[in-house]
Amino acid sequence: EEEEDYMSDLFIKQDVRPGLPMVRRVKEAIQKEEKQKEANEKNRQKSIKEEEKERRDLVLKSALSNENKGFALLQKMGYKSGQALGKSGEGIVEPIPLNIKTGLSGLGHEEFKKRKAEEKLENYRQKLHMKKQANEQAADQFRIRFKNKQEERKMEGDLRKSQRACQQLDMQKDIDVPKETWFWIEPEEEDKKDEEDKEDECTSSDLSVSEKLHILTAYLREEHFYCIWCGTTYEDSEDLSSNCPGDSAADHD
Repeated sequence: EEEEDYMSDLFIKQDVRPGLPMVRRVKEAIQKEEKQKEANEKNRQKSIKEEEKERRDLVLKSALSNENKGFALLQKMGYKSGQALGKSGEGIVEPIPLNIKTGLSGLGHEEFKKRKAEEKLENYRQKLHMKKQANEQAADQFRIRFKNKQEERKMEGDLRKSQRACQQLDMQKDIDVPKETWFWIEPEEEDKKDEEDKEDECTSSDLSVSEKLHILTAYLREEHFYCIWCGTTYEDSEDLSSNCPGDSAADHD
Protein backbone atom coordinates (compact mmCIF):
# COMPACT_ATOMS: atom_id res chain seq x y z
CA GLU A 1 0.00 0.00 0.00
CA GLU A 2 1.08 3.50 -0.72
CA GLU A 3 1.82 5.79 2.21
CA GLU A 4 -0.75 8.51 2.83
CA ASP A 5 0.15 12.00 1.95
CA TYR A 6 0.70 13.95 5.14
CA MET A 7 -0.87 16.96 3.39
CA SER A 8 -4.12 15.10 2.53
CA ASP A 9 -7.47 15.81 4.28
CA LEU A 10 -7.58 12.33 5.88
CA PHE A 11 -4.27 12.86 7.63
CA ILE A 12 -5.19 16.37 8.79
CA LYS A 13 -8.58 15.26 10.24
CA GLN A 14 -7.01 12.64 12.55
CA ASP A 15 -7.17 13.40 16.31
CA VAL A 16 -3.63 13.89 17.49
CA ARG A 17 -4.32 14.99 21.09
CA PRO A 18 -1.83 13.66 23.72
CA GLY A 19 -2.83 10.40 25.36
CA LEU A 20 -5.39 9.30 22.77
CA PRO A 21 -3.19 6.65 21.11
CA MET A 22 -2.65 5.01 24.51
CA VAL A 23 -6.41 4.95 25.23
CA ARG A 24 -7.09 3.49 21.82
CA ARG A 25 -4.54 0.72 22.35
CA VAL A 26 -6.05 -0.13 25.77
CA LYS A 27 -9.54 -0.42 24.27
CA GLU A 28 -8.26 -2.62 21.48
CA ALA A 29 -6.49 -4.87 24.00
CA ILE A 30 -9.68 -5.24 26.07
CA GLN A 31 -11.76 -6.07 22.99
CA LYS A 32 -9.17 -8.62 21.88
CA GLU A 33 -9.19 -10.24 25.33
CA GLU A 34 -13.01 -10.48 25.35
CA LYS A 35 -13.01 -12.08 21.91
CA GLN A 36 -10.39 -14.57 23.05
CA LYS A 37 -12.51 -15.47 26.09
CA GLU A 38 -15.57 -16.06 23.92
CA ALA A 39 -13.55 -18.27 21.59
CA ASN A 40 -12.12 -20.25 24.51
CA GLU A 41 -15.63 -20.72 25.95
CA LYS A 42 -16.91 -22.04 22.62
CA ASN A 43 -13.97 -24.36 22.11
CA ARG A 44 -13.83 -25.53 25.73
CA GLN A 45 -14.55 -29.18 26.21
CA LYS A 46 -17.32 -29.89 28.65
CA SER A 47 -16.55 -31.96 31.70
CA ILE A 48 -18.00 -35.42 32.22
CA LYS A 49 -20.36 -34.13 34.93
CA GLU A 50 -21.66 -31.35 32.69
CA GLU A 51 -22.29 -33.81 29.82
CA GLU A 52 -24.03 -36.23 32.18
CA LYS A 53 -26.23 -33.45 33.54
CA GLU A 54 -27.22 -32.30 30.04
CA ARG A 55 -28.07 -35.85 28.94
CA ARG A 56 -30.01 -36.48 32.17
CA ASP A 57 -32.01 -33.27 31.86
CA LEU A 58 -32.79 -34.05 28.24
CA VAL A 59 -34.05 -37.55 29.11
CA LEU A 60 -36.10 -36.35 32.09
CA LYS A 61 -37.80 -33.66 30.00
CA SER A 62 -38.87 -36.14 27.33
CA ALA A 63 -41.84 -38.46 27.89
CA LEU A 64 -41.48 -42.24 27.99
CA SER A 65 -42.09 -44.03 24.71
CA ASN A 66 -43.73 -47.36 24.07
CA GLU A 67 -40.28 -48.89 23.81
CA ASN A 68 -39.82 -48.48 27.54
CA LYS A 69 -40.64 -51.85 29.17
CA GLY A 70 -42.10 -50.35 32.35
CA PHE A 71 -44.32 -47.98 30.40
CA ALA A 72 -45.45 -50.83 28.16
CA LEU A 73 -46.48 -52.90 31.19
CA LEU A 74 -48.48 -49.98 32.55
CA GLN A 75 -50.29 -49.59 29.25
CA LYS A 76 -51.20 -53.29 29.26
CA MET A 77 -52.77 -52.78 32.69
CA GLY A 78 -54.93 -49.95 31.33
CA TYR A 79 -52.74 -46.96 32.06
CA LYS A 80 -52.96 -43.98 29.71
CA SER A 81 -50.44 -41.17 29.35
CA GLY A 82 -51.24 -38.23 31.70
CA GLN A 83 -53.45 -40.38 33.95
CA ALA A 84 -52.85 -40.64 37.71
CA LEU A 85 -51.60 -43.92 39.11
CA GLY A 86 -53.78 -46.30 41.08
CA LYS A 87 -56.93 -48.25 40.44
CA SER A 88 -59.10 -45.26 41.33
CA GLY A 89 -56.73 -42.62 39.95
CA GLU A 90 -55.79 -41.29 43.39
CA GLY A 91 -52.03 -41.64 42.89
CA ILE A 92 -49.44 -39.22 41.56
CA VAL A 93 -49.44 -37.88 38.00
CA GLU A 94 -45.90 -36.53 37.74
CA PRO A 95 -42.96 -38.85 38.44
CA ILE A 96 -40.99 -38.53 41.65
CA PRO A 97 -38.26 -35.91 41.13
CA LEU A 98 -34.71 -37.15 40.85
CA ASN A 99 -32.24 -35.60 43.32
CA ILE A 100 -28.66 -36.17 42.25
CA LYS A 101 -25.98 -35.94 44.92
CA THR A 102 -22.99 -34.14 43.45
CA GLY A 103 -21.01 -33.25 46.59
CA LEU A 104 -18.25 -35.25 48.26
CA SER A 105 -19.88 -35.29 51.71
CA GLY A 106 -21.14 -38.56 53.13
CA LEU A 107 -24.73 -39.65 53.60
CA GLY A 108 -26.52 -37.79 56.35
CA HIS A 109 -24.18 -34.80 56.21
CA GLU A 110 -26.97 -32.40 55.24
CA GLU A 111 -29.09 -33.59 58.16
CA PHE A 112 -26.08 -33.15 60.44
CA LYS A 113 -25.57 -29.57 59.21
CA LYS A 114 -29.27 -28.85 59.66
CA ARG A 115 -29.22 -30.23 63.20
CA LYS A 116 -26.12 -28.17 64.05
CA ALA A 117 -27.78 -25.03 62.72
CA GLU A 118 -30.89 -25.72 64.81
CA GLU A 119 -28.74 -26.28 67.93
CA LYS A 120 -26.87 -23.04 67.26
CA LEU A 121 -30.17 -21.18 66.90
CA GLU A 122 -31.51 -22.73 70.09
CA ASN A 123 -28.35 -21.76 71.99
CA TYR A 124 -28.71 -18.21 70.72
CA ARG A 125 -32.32 -18.10 71.89
CA GLN A 126 -31.31 -19.44 75.31
CA LYS A 127 -28.61 -16.76 75.61
CA LEU A 128 -31.17 -14.08 74.77
CA HIS A 129 -33.57 -15.54 77.34
CA MET A 130 -30.86 -15.66 80.01
CA LYS A 131 -29.82 -12.09 79.21
CA LYS A 132 -33.43 -10.97 79.50
CA GLN A 133 -33.78 -12.74 82.86
CA ALA A 134 -30.53 -11.13 84.08
CA ASN A 135 -31.81 -7.69 83.09
CA GLU A 136 -35.11 -8.33 84.87
CA GLN A 137 -33.29 -9.52 88.01
CA ALA A 138 -31.04 -6.46 87.93
CA ALA A 139 -34.10 -4.21 87.65
CA ASP A 140 -35.79 -6.03 90.57
CA GLN A 141 -32.65 -5.71 92.70
CA PHE A 142 -32.45 -2.01 91.88
CA ARG A 143 -36.06 -1.50 92.96
CA ILE A 144 -35.42 -3.43 96.19
CA ARG A 145 -32.28 -1.41 96.95
CA PHE A 146 -34.12 1.82 96.21
CA LYS A 147 -36.99 0.81 98.49
CA ASN A 148 -34.59 -0.26 101.26
CA LYS A 149 -32.75 3.03 100.92
CA GLN A 150 -36.00 4.97 101.28
CA GLU A 151 -36.95 2.91 104.34
CA GLU A 152 -33.50 3.46 105.82
CA ARG A 153 -33.79 7.21 105.32
CA LYS A 154 -37.20 7.14 107.01
CA MET A 155 -35.76 5.21 109.97
CA GLU A 156 -32.88 7.67 110.21
CA GLY A 157 -35.40 10.49 110.41
CA ASP A 158 -37.38 8.64 113.08
CA LEU A 159 -34.14 8.03 115.02
CA ARG A 160 -33.23 11.72 114.98
CA LYS A 161 -36.74 12.57 116.10
CA SER A 162 -36.45 10.07 118.96
CA GLN A 163 -33.01 11.43 119.91
CA ARG A 164 -34.35 14.99 120.17
CA ALA A 165 -37.30 13.81 122.25
CA CYS A 166 -34.99 11.76 124.49
CA GLN A 167 -32.63 14.69 125.07
CA GLN A 168 -35.49 17.03 125.92
CA LEU A 169 -37.16 14.59 128.32
CA ASP A 170 -33.84 13.65 129.98
CA MET A 171 -32.98 17.31 130.55
CA GLN A 172 -36.41 17.88 132.09
CA LYS A 173 -35.45 15.20 134.63
CA ASP A 174 -32.05 16.89 135.19
CA ILE A 175 -30.21 14.09 133.39
CA ASP A 176 -27.00 15.67 132.10
CA VAL A 177 -25.46 12.61 130.48
CA PRO A 178 -27.41 10.31 128.15
CA LYS A 179 -27.62 6.66 129.01
CA GLU A 180 -25.95 5.90 125.67
CA THR A 181 -23.95 8.44 123.71
CA TRP A 182 -26.17 8.03 120.66
CA PHE A 183 -29.39 8.57 122.69
CA TRP A 184 -28.92 12.31 122.12
CA ILE A 185 -28.15 14.19 118.93
CA GLU A 186 -24.47 15.05 118.80
CA PRO A 187 -23.55 18.76 118.55
CA GLU A 188 -22.81 19.84 114.99
CA GLU A 189 -19.60 21.70 115.91
CA GLU A 190 -17.01 19.79 117.88
CA ASP A 191 -13.29 20.05 118.24
CA LYS A 192 -11.00 17.53 116.70
CA LYS A 193 -10.67 15.47 119.85
CA ASP A 194 -14.40 15.05 120.24
CA GLU A 195 -14.67 13.98 116.60
CA GLU A 196 -12.02 11.32 117.10
CA ASP A 197 -13.84 10.05 120.19
CA LYS A 198 -17.06 9.93 118.22
CA GLU A 199 -15.40 7.92 115.43
CA ASP A 200 -14.07 5.44 117.99
CA GLU A 201 -17.54 5.05 119.47
CA CYS A 202 -19.13 4.54 116.06
CA THR A 203 -16.62 1.90 115.11
CA SER A 204 -17.06 0.10 118.39
CA SER A 205 -20.86 0.05 118.03
CA ASP A 206 -22.24 -2.48 115.56
CA LEU A 207 -25.87 -1.50 116.02
CA SER A 208 -27.88 -0.73 112.92
CA VAL A 209 -30.29 2.19 112.61
CA SER A 210 -33.31 -0.05 113.15
CA GLU A 211 -31.76 -1.60 116.26
CA LYS A 212 -30.94 1.83 117.71
CA LEU A 213 -34.47 3.02 116.98
CA HIS A 214 -35.95 -0.03 118.68
CA ILE A 215 -33.74 0.38 121.81
CA LEU A 216 -34.37 4.13 122.06
CA THR A 217 -38.12 3.69 121.62
CA ALA A 218 -38.18 1.14 124.45
CA TYR A 219 -36.14 3.52 126.68
CA LEU A 220 -38.53 6.41 126.07
CA ARG A 221 -41.54 4.25 126.93
CA GLU A 222 -40.01 2.73 130.07
CA GLU A 223 -38.21 5.81 131.42
CA HIS A 224 -40.49 8.67 130.33
CA PHE A 225 -43.73 6.87 129.40
CA TYR A 226 -43.42 8.57 126.04
CA CYS A 227 -44.51 7.11 122.69
CA ILE A 228 -42.61 8.62 119.81
CA TRP A 229 -45.20 7.36 117.30
CA CYS A 230 -48.11 8.97 119.15
CA GLY A 231 -46.10 12.03 120.24
CA THR A 232 -47.68 11.73 123.69
CA THR A 233 -46.29 11.49 127.22
CA TYR A 234 -48.47 9.29 129.46
CA GLU A 235 -48.76 9.44 133.24
CA ASP A 236 -47.45 5.98 133.98
CA SER A 237 -46.88 2.56 132.44
CA GLU A 238 -50.48 1.52 133.01
CA ASP A 239 -51.76 4.63 131.23
CA LEU A 240 -49.31 3.97 128.40
CA SER A 241 -50.27 0.33 127.94
CA SER A 242 -54.02 1.02 128.08
CA ASN A 243 -54.22 4.16 125.96
CA CYS A 244 -51.34 3.85 123.51
CA PRO A 245 -52.52 2.30 120.21
CA GLY A 246 -49.55 -0.03 120.08
CA ASP A 247 -46.45 -1.17 121.86
CA SER A 248 -44.07 -1.10 118.89
CA ALA A 249 -43.29 0.77 115.71
CA ALA A 250 -44.83 -2.02 113.65
CA ASP A 251 -48.14 -1.69 115.48
CA HIS A 252 -48.23 2.04 114.82
CA ASP A 253 -47.43 1.56 111.16
